[in-house]
Amino acid sequence: MDYSQKISERQWNLPDKGELESRREATYIDDIIQKDHIQRKLLEQLDGVRTVFDGGAGSGRFSILLAKQGCRVTHFDISQPMIDKARELAAKAGVLDRIDFVKGALEDLSAYRDRQFDLVMSFDAPISYTYPNQNRVIGELVRIAGKKIMISVSSRLGSLPYLANPIQKNQFILDENDDDPFVRWCVANRERMIDGFAFSKQNAEKLLADGLMGGEEEIAQYEQGGAPWCITYAFLPDELEGILSGYGVKNIRLSGPGAYGRTIPREILIRIMKNPEQKRDFLDFCYRYDSNPYVCGMGKDNLLAVGEKD
Repeated sequence: MDYSQKISERQWNLPDKGELESRREATYIDDIIQKDHIQRKLLEQLDGVRTVFDGGAGSGRFSILLAKQGCRVTHFDISQPMIDKARELAAKAGVLDRIDFVKGALEDLSAYRDRQFDLVMSFDAPISYTYPNQNRVIGELVRIAGKKIMISVSSRLGSLPYLANPIQKNQFILDENDDDPFVRWCVANRERMIDGFAFSKQNAEKLLADGLMGGEEEIAQYEQGGAPWCITYAFLPDELEGILSGYGVKNIRLSGPGAYGRTIPREILIRIMKNPEQKRDFLDFCYRYDSNPYVCGMGKDNLLAVGEKD
């Protein structure tokens, strides 16, 4: 087993992961924008879709959505706390009988036959956490897709600005008094992160060249019993399109959820989110802007691809 899978298993099976992930749209503005974008794309793809595989399905944000639309969904995730939370939310939504919950890693989809599912989807970058197997995992997801595939991966161009902005997440906190542990950390460490920051051209050039975030430091932390963030591979837009095309995917469309929202100061984002009419109009425009292929690489965290099988 590669370190990426072992690290991912430990990270995502932390006891609080299910609860924290289920609250992200109540905590962070960038999650609101990203998930709204994906939801719109998904609902556009449902013609002829009856069966769905959701790889890295988390706390069920999209598997529950599609179950509500009448689809039969396989909810597949590496995290038992996530699955438990998703099952709880599915029961509340009245769709528990439409979802099959499976614990597993994306590195092994051998239990599923070719073209088994009408739609295969995997969102919020679990593919990127399978490094160095990310290309093979994409191929396996394509293999089990019968009609359509939708995936989001970590964006290399979208990640590079983080190397010049150690407080980027602060921009998207809805409520600085929220009890979310990462919110508390961001607020408490804001000034320290600014004071201690120094731009490293070398680090930026490395990420631009190899797309790899993490490695030896995370492995060492894991070996010492810690639960580090996952080793992550970040894709370039033409790279992702080429991989999907190489596996036979047609009519590929790329978008960058959050590209527009990341240009706006927190104070303005908060005002928009607190006004229902402005929030609706803003999300409408974000969807249109972020779907433009010329900005797809600058999505806030993810690069989203939608494609079709013959």
